[in-house]
Amino acid sequence: MESSRTPAEAPLADEGHTYRMPLPRLALTPGSGHGPLDGAWWPRCDALELELPSLVAALETGWGTTVRVTVDAAQWPDVPHKVMAPGRVITVNPTGSAGEEHVIILDCHAVGRWVLLVVPPRSPVGTAARLMNAAADPALRLGVSALLTH
Repeated sequence: MESSRTPAEAPLADEGHTYRMPLPRLALTPGSGHGPLDGAWWPRCDALELELPSLVAALETGWGTTVRVTVDAAQWPDVPHKVMAPGRVITVNPTGSAGEEHVIILDCHAVGRWVLLVVPPRSPVGTAARLMNAAADPALRLGVSALLTH
């Protein structure tokens, strides 16, 4: 007789079921070194420990290295200093430095440094799309404060 499970019962951990975050909502500037930003990221929630692994995976395909991330402490007040991701540890440095508000800076060993505008998770779709497109447009060369008031 086959065993059956009710919908309320979760699958066992050894059955290989894992949750994966959806691909990050990310707009990158073609090429590199275009200006103050390399694009924009629109996280789905304000839990950096949930969002960061998929963002790093999208930017750096080589696993096994430590990645250093700098975030605005005001935007991510409860951020952990270490985020575990498959095959790596991501070190998170919260900062309150001027010029780093609303950005995330990722130092990825394999591909270099990325500076991305962080679009607040609860932003309306139209606002987020406008900000992401502007941040990824190499012709605009706008900084964060200019983008937010543009």
